[in-house]
Amino acid sequence: MALIDTDDAARRLARAIASDIYTYERENIAKELAEDRLFEAIAERLEEGRALFASRVHPSIAARGHFERALVDRLVFMLGDIPSPMW
Repeated sequence: MALIDTDDAARRLARAIASDIYTYERENIAKELAEDRLFEAIAERLEEGRALFASRVHPSIAARGHFERALVDRLVFMLGDIPSPMW
């Protein structure tokens, strides 16, 4: 399988992976966000997602931060109504 070599395709993949993490960790994400431990609490799942992203995307595209941006968009901003020390 060829590596993804466009920003648009990399962003789509990153959003899909982040959405999957959100789906499987929804309850844990809300709880840990409220306690300001989100990224530590789901670190293993995040590393799995990051590794999958890196294995499918050309390194020059992967280095542009698409995966990290998708995590913020899909995991943090979607739960902006939860009181958290992050805001």
